[in-house]
Amino acid sequence: MAPICFLLLVVATFFANPFSLLAQPANPTSSISVVGVVYCDTCSTNIFSRHSYFLPGVDVHVQCKFKAESPKTAEQINFSVNRTTDRYGIYKLEVPQVEGVDCVDGSAIESLCQASVISSSSSACDVPGLKTTANEVSVKSKQDNHCIYSLNALSFRPAKRNDILCGN
Repeated sequence: MAPICFLLLVVATFFANPFSLLAQPANPTSSISVVGVVYCDTCSTNIFSRHSYFLPGVDVHVQCKFKAESPKTAEQINFSVNRTTDRYGIYKLEVPQVEGVDCVDGSAIESLCQASVISSSSSACDVPGLKTTANEVSVKSKQDNHCIYSLNALSFRPAKRNDILCGN
């Protein structure tokens, strides 16, 4: 009697959601965004203050590595690109499909992205301040398996501090 009850339970579960047993993806696929900002640290305080402003036209080098796993192999995906900040001081990298990386469920624990400033187009604010960052805040969406790595801000500062504007 018990095997018949078990069989009925399995059949009922399958018909209640027929794709639940079939729709398990073999390889997870994630889309990933890496974003950050660059600002002018006008008063050389290493924080964004009321006198700071975002810098457009800054060249930033972004490097990432992700651990990818599939049923047959484990790999490491590395990429390195240069981006230029837009008029709001934002740089962004979109990686539309990364097969074998499930960044939402935690297999991206061994993942790392970092950014480094290359050069500033601003003549008034062209001395590197915070040049490299690897610290990030990750935002994850289970609905579309999308992860956003928001890197800490990078900065430049003027060659000479304006004591009138910033105080002594």
